[in-house]
This record gives sequence, structure tokens and C-alpha cells, in this order.
Amino acid sequence: MLRSILDAFKVPELRKKILFTLAILALYRFGAYVPVPGIPFHEFATAFQDTGVAMTMLDLFTGGALSNFSVFSLGIMPYITASIIMQLMQGVIPAVGRWAREGDTGRRKITQVTRYLTLGLGLINAVGYLLLFKSPAYGVQFSTEVPEALTNIIIVFTLVAGTAFIMWMGELITQRGIGNGMSLIIFVSIVSRVPSAIFSSVNLTSDLGTGIALTLVILAVVLVCIPLIIFVERAQRRIPVNYAKRVQGRKMMGGQSTYIPLKVNAAGVIPIIFASCLIYFPAQLAAIFNVDWLTTFANWCSTGWLNWLLTVLLIVFFAYFYTSMVFNPEETADNIRKQGGFIPGVRPGTATVQYIKNVINRVTLPGGIFIAAIAVVPTIIFYFTNNQLIQAFGGTSILIMIGVALDTMSKIESQLKMYNYEGFFK
Repeated sequence: MLRSILDAFKVPELRKKILFTLAILALYRFGAYVPVPGIPFHEFATAFQDTGVAMTMLDLFTGGALSNFSVFSLGIMPYITASIIMQLMQGVIPAVGRWAREGDTGRRKITQVTRYLTLGLGLINAVGYLLLFKSPAYGVQFSTEVPEALTNIIIVFTLVAGTAFIMWMGELITQRGIGNGMSLIIFVSIVSRVPSAIFSSVNLTSDLGTGIALTLVILAVVLVCIPLIIFVERAQRRIPVNYAKRVQGRKMMGGQSTYIPLKVNAAGVIPIIFASCLIYFPAQLAAIFNVDWLTTFANWCSTGWLNWLLTVLLIVFFAYFYTSMVFNPEETADNIRKQGGFIPGVRPGTATVQYIKNVINRVTLPGGIFIAAIAVVPTIIFYFTNNQLIQAFGGTSILIMIGVALDTMSKIESQLKMYNYEGFFK
């Protein structure tokens, strides 16, 4: 692994991409500690400690930016929510569906609409947070050196600008760096909370020795679970494909066998991210409207049996939904037919399409249930122990971290193979 990393830095183009990615991520972490103008930092931090579970989870995905009320307090969640909406609209609005089938031109249109939608959601969230933190529940007194209306405008504008800046940084990483920029931003946000979670776990009990022992046990369990998660993440169901022999000029073509690799978890970490956004969306609405019953409902969705049930159902749903978005059985079957191939024992055409669909459905279900179980079980343990390390290293967090890490390593490996290096996976 270390040798592969050194090989990556020996390639000038790849070295520039890695350093560029690290620089953007460092800039993102710096922005998480730059407070919004007009915010009493210490007073706000004290008031935020008494918030509910929903706000604590939202703070986890912003890497602590929300608890600092920094310029990046909204995090990447408005963009992810906008992406979910646009994904759903592809099956509801015909025009958006046509864009998705138009190739690069259509994707640029969808990306542009997603950006505008992100800014709109960011504006709504910014106003909601402003009203929430000025409410009697928090009682934070904002700066009185300038008129209140001007202070409110500055705060809202800063938060929305921070969201736009995060979106821009994520797209820069995707275009000029290594890996998916939005996923890496979430990855860094979660990882940044781990050191403070370890410290909190050690000091959870009055006995220091007991706290250290408990922390070591949790870390050991996490280390044991990581290989299992990686095994499932890289597991495949291979559909064999044979190609008939044919003569082209004086050459005999075809006659070879290959396979279609279908991953058990083809959607990766997307179901986790999408499910988390939807589950904590009531918390965002509660922050906007500050209604008692909505706040109570948001807390129910953020913890307890309702949260566990919704998490399982949404993860399995998005596992099927996203897999159907990224893998088209009709197109795959048509390509196999055009190249003179066939699946042994299956007739070409409609039968091949139906066979591929059945395999995808059978493979996706255990993959979705597995990642749902990994996401829910640590949440249940945290509910009864209140250990912050379990929350930071919970199923959702660890699945996102492993999924993003594997995806990034795969992209680095593909770059290394272009220069005849072995890569990470051997």
C-alpha cells in the first residue's frame, strides 16, 4: 500500500491531482471554523450543546461547522437534497427524463438546474437556521452594532454563499482532482469528528480505565467489521456471456467468453447518503418553521424505532432505485445482441432483458439489507449507550467512509495502471 502511494506521487499528473484534492479539502476544513459575521461564537457554542439528536446528526455531516455556525454551516446537504429531487424528477417529468438520455448535453442541463435548486434550498435552510437560533429556545443575541435587518441579510447571504462555495469545491475535485468531490467532502466531515469522539468516549465514565477499555473495544469491533464491509462492497455476481464465431475478411472473430459483473451493492454509499438526507429533512423543516409538533416529529425521525425502520426501508428502496438508474438491462441486452453474444441457456431479446432484471433484483436485495443492517445496528447501540464514538463510527458513517475510500482508491488505481504500475488492489 505504501509503495503504491509512493508510485502515485511519482506520476506528475497524478501527483498534481492528489495535491489539488488535498488542498481543496483543507480549504473546506478551514472554512468550517470561520464564523459567520455578527455571531457571538462562545454564546452560540454553549447554546448548541443543549440541542436535540437531529441537530447533532446534522452537525456530524457538516464536520462541526453547524455547531460553530461557520460560513459552511449548511454543509453539502442542500446539494445532495437537490440531487435527490432531480433523480426523482427524471421518472416524473418527461423533459427531465429526456435530458438524462441526451448524453453530455442533457447532463449539463440537469447539473445547471441542480445548482439553482441547491441555492434555493440553501436560502430556505439559512433563513430557517436564523429564525431557529434567534428563537427563545436558543436565546442567542446577535450583534447589535448594526441594524438587525442588515445583520440578518449578512448572515443569510453568508450561509448561502458558503453552500455555493462548497458546491463549487466539490465540482472542482470531481473535474480536476481524484474521486467524487461531494463524497470526499462528506468523508472529510465525518472523519474530522472522530478525534473528538474518541476523547468523549474515554471521558464518558468517571473511571478513566473503564473509558479507555470501552473505547478500545469499540475500535476493535470497527476494525473487525471493516473487512466484512469491504468484502460485500467488492462482491460481484457474474453473468456469463458467450460470443459466436464469425468471419471478417480472412480473420476469424469472436468465439470467446466473458461476463457481466453485477455488484452486490451497485449503488455504493448513495443509498446511505440519500436515506440520511430524507430522514433528517424533518429536522431541517423544524429548524425553518420552529413549530413544536414538527420539532417533536423531527426528533422521532432522528432517533428511536421510527428512525431505525425508516432507515432500513429507505436504504433498501434507494439501493433498488439507484441501481435501476445506473444500470439499464435493455441497453445491455441490446449491446450483447449487436456484438453477436448471448447468455448461455437464455434466448436473445426480451428473455435476456428479463433474465438480467431478475438477477439484479436478487442481487440488490441482500446488498441493500446488509448495508441497512450495518447502518441501523450501531444506531441502536448508541441509543442505549450514548457513546459519541459509536455515533461517529456508526454504520452510516463507516459505510460512507469505506465506500468513498474504495471509490477513490479505484480511481487512483486506474490512473496508476495507465503508467504500468500495479495499483492498490493486487
